[in-house]
Amino acid sequence: MSKRKIVEIATNLAEPVVKKHLFELVDVEYVKEGPNWYLRIYIDKPGGITIDDCKVVSEEVSDLLDKEDPIPQSYFLEVSSPGLERPLKKDSDFERFKGELVEVKLFKAINGKKKYVGELIGLIDNKIVINLDSGETMEFEREEVSLVKRTIIF
Repeated sequence: MSKRKIVEIATNLAEPVVKKHLFELVDVEYVKEGPNWYLRIYIDKPGGITIDDCKVVSEEVSDLLDKEDPIPQSYFLEVSSPGLERPLKKDSDFERFKGELVEVKLFKAINGKKKYVGELIGLIDNKIVINLDSGETMEFEREEVSLVKRTIIF
């Protein structure tokens, strides 16, 4: 079974559990690191996620995964917060984090650069729009972007 299909199945199983606890399902990924496979579920809520939040979601999703058994190989289930530098994936993320500093990574360089950092203006006509420190406004087609994440500068 493909990784994409496993992520889809896990997302469909996790979404009702996460919503039931009034959390947001931020992302689901299925990755191989070294010899091990990991199914990672990232959840969030206003004020942040606690270890107890992760525990309850992990236990409930684990029971559903055991029942459905959609993943042929052994794997580790991890449920966690996406962290301060969380990726922005959903349309609602671009609304929620307007005005915050984001990093935009591109598949192909524009003006010789594949990474831009600026204040998020939002998602406008399916384009990610940011203001750079120079005052310049940049727009990126969603298909050109490999990653958008919040960024913290110390």
